[in-house]
Amino acid sequence: FPISHTFISSSGSLFQLAFIRRLEESSGLSHWENDKEAAELRLGFVKPEVLSWSPRIILFHNFLSSEECDYLKAFARPRLQISTVVDAKTGKGIKSQVRTSSGMFLSIEEQKFPIIKAIEKRISVFSQIPAENGELIQVLRYEPNQYYRPHHDYFSDTFNLKRGGQRVATMLIYLSDNVEGGETHFPMAGDGECSCGGKMVKGLCVKPAKGDAVLFWSMGLNGESDPKSIHGGCAVLKGEKWSATKWMRQKTTY
Repeated sequence: FPISHTFISSSGSLFQLAFIRRLEESSGLSHWENDKEAAELRLGFVKPEVLSWSPRIILFHNFLSSEECDYLKAFARPRLQISTVVDAKTGKGIKSQVRTSSGMFLSIEEQKFPIIKAIEKRISVFSQIPAENGELIQVLRYEPNQYYRPHHDYFSDTFNLKRGGQRVATMLIYLSDNVEGGETHFPMAGDGECSCGGKMVKGLCVKPAKGDAVLFWSMGLNGESDPKSIHGGCAVLKGEKWSATKWMRQKTTY
């Protein structure tokens, strides 16, 4: 499962499609039983589902094991702080009613821990973006009535572009079950309606399921930021929604 170390949007799409076809063709656990790397990548467990090609959204079922999800939650819980958003003028994080969750970032040293390292490698392989192009993983918790208003992940400031360039894709991993509401809403994907925090809205909604991951691209095939990639976190109605986010850039970030 080679990864191109130079991201080009159109070829990235072809790599992604070819990779998904290989996953579908090689489904079944027996094929990977004695392959250590395959076990680390959960090949045979992870099932891809293309939700949209414009914007490009792929749902990976069973991306993390239940134990990996619990590990990230336990790791993050003592260090949660009120979440911030990027200020378009300064590029720095500020508190805002646009985003009402709490969260924390793993450190560079923590990326070397065996479980974290395996998750990082899996994200890189399934997104087909080199690991060194990724930002640090952020773990988030949304409690009842908390949400994240629709937004783009790509930057509109120049401050953040200096380190790693523009964000091209996001891997959003759900870490908890038994959540009512808390869907990830893509208003400009599809032509139907879906339930977002108990309200019917236009677009595509992905319901949180423990271990599932949503990969979506902030950059279109023309190499420009894709306005259709706008998305939000619907209000949680009951329970706690835990997630882990990995943003990926055009170039190396460290």
